[in-house]
Amino acid sequence: MGRVGTDGSTRNDDIPDRSSREWCDEALTRLDAGRPESALDAARRAADLDPGAEWAYRLISLAHERLGRDADAVPPAERAVELARGSWPARLRLAAILRRTPGRWREAVEHAELARKFAPEEPDPEVMLGDLALLRGDHAEAGRSYLAALAADPGHRQARVNLALSLLRWDRPRPHHDPAWPVDPRDTGRARRALEVWSRQSRLLVAVATVAVAVSALLFDLGAQAQLAGFAVLVLLVPLTVGQARRVRLWSYVPAMFGRDPWLGAGVVSAAVSVLAFAAWLLLGAMPAVPSSFDPVWAGLAGIVVLGWPALAAVRALTEAWRGRPLAALEQSLLAGADRTARRNTGVTLWILLCRTWSILVPVVCGALAVEPRAAVAALAVPYPMVRGYLRARYRDDAWLAAATGFVVLGAAACAAGGALASAWAWRIGLGALGAAMAVFAARALRAWWRGGPGPWRASLIMSDPPMGAAPSIVLTPEVRQTFSYARSIVLSYGDQLGPRVVGAAASVTSTGELRLIAETEAWEAIEADPRVAVFAADPLQRRFWVEVRGIALPDSDILRVTPKEVLVGEFPGRHQRR
Repeated sequence: MGRVGTDGSTRNDDIPDRSSREWCDEALTRLDAGRPESALDAARRAADLDPGAEWAYRLISLAHERLGRDADAVPPAERAVELARGSWPARLRLAAILRRTPGRWREAVEHAELARKFAPEEPDPEVMLGDLALLRGDHAEAGRSYLAALAADPGHRQARVNLALSLLRWDRPRPHHDPAWPVDPRDTGRARRALEVWSRQSRLLVAVATVAVAVSALLFDLGAQAQLAGFAVLVLLVPLTVGQARRVRLWSYVPAMFGRDPWLGAGVVSAAVSVLAFAAWLLLGAMPAVPSSFDPVWAGLAGIVVLGWPALAAVRALTEAWRGRPLAALEQSLLAGADRTARRNTGVTLWILLCRTWSILVPVVCGALAVEPRAAVAALAVPYPMVRGYLRARYRDDAWLAAATGFVVLGAAACAAGGALASAWAWRIGLGALGAAMAVFAARALRAWWRGGPGPWRASLIMSDPPMGAAPSIVLTPEVRQTFSYARSIVLSYGDQLGPRVVGAAASVTSTGELRLIAETEAWEAIEADPRVAVFAADPLQRRFWVEVRGIALPDSDILRVTPKEVLVGEFPGRHQRR
């Protein structure tokens, strides 16, 4: 009799006569229902009943991954590969969990490449290789892998969603960290955090000090005292710098981190330049008699200290808006259909399109005002790609986006009318609408920051990453096992440079469902190049019954281990069927 779980579902853990495969089916059902702890129990029961069931170990690994226990998910995935070395789902499962294990990234790539070699007709190995490239920032290679996956399965949603990210040149969650590095990403994350905190605190401290010193000297005639306070700020920066430097630890990786995340490097360099400019500004002000010719230098140094941070933020925002191909990415997200991740990324892509449109409109309108107002008519064409993408997406999940889009369109139309009709009011309306669009963007960003939700920026793009490697294994039925046990002759078919080849072989079936073959030596070299084979046998006890096992053959000592991918059975034509 079943038990009722805490979620209201019926649990049948007390049924004693279930087979190992039935427990695997139950574990997969529980995983799909979002019950990884219960699925782990079912998968362990399956492994206990049949220690050679590699599917059970894959499900154990998958359940651990769902529970956030990546370290515990590695051993069962490795056990599954040991049991079925030619299983592409087992290789894929191991690749999926090794990519989260520090120092084992290259192994993950190797297993994913083997999965593709074992099953070139399947899309999932190509998707895994695309994900591995995307997480390293290799957008071109990721795009090629996703396109190959879509050639095999045009409806593969994960490939569509992640292809859109590669087209957008998506920044991975840890852009400073190379997953192939043999260090824990948490260590490089702490180093990055220390560098960011130092740069942020240093820039803010010297900027506030610059404004305070200037106000004290110019408005309150306290120049000497203000300068002393400024030098005190420089002294204060010393323990702050030493404290954050101690937290970095991985100094040998810092240059590579700057190379992978240029904005991190730009922030640190900007902070260093601001501190040096502040020191030079104080020294220049401490000189007893500064010639008037030094006034621009003095003002420039103060400008670097105070405006360097906002200027860098503005440059970054503009650069991020012009990275990638948002229209092509939007097309792929729409082809993904009713996928939650694709829908979220669609909204962010539309915001990127809006920012790009706004960044074109403002120079066009300002240039027309400065040179020839009638040239503002060109502003009418600027919002067309944005509006076309918005209408195609039919995105109704963000009223802020609709409002900002409307303001941009109104701004373009009003400015064009102002230039054509020489109407001051039209110009005012157009410029006001463009300003309102930016205000809506800022309000939407502030709201997202306050609530901790996804905002209208690239950091809100997410990767589609459903668990891989849960496909059922191929089972050899008792009839198939009997055929290979009693067959008088077994035929191995493989391919080489000259085409398909057929040789004789001797075979046995292991308890784990693999075929063990002893074949002629001429077949080994060709099989190492292309391990896809077919093994044919006829049952002498049932004279018309034949079996064909298609699988992956891998050498192991002096035998070939064949992991089944597909099993075909049939009967030879009887006497009454002959012509």
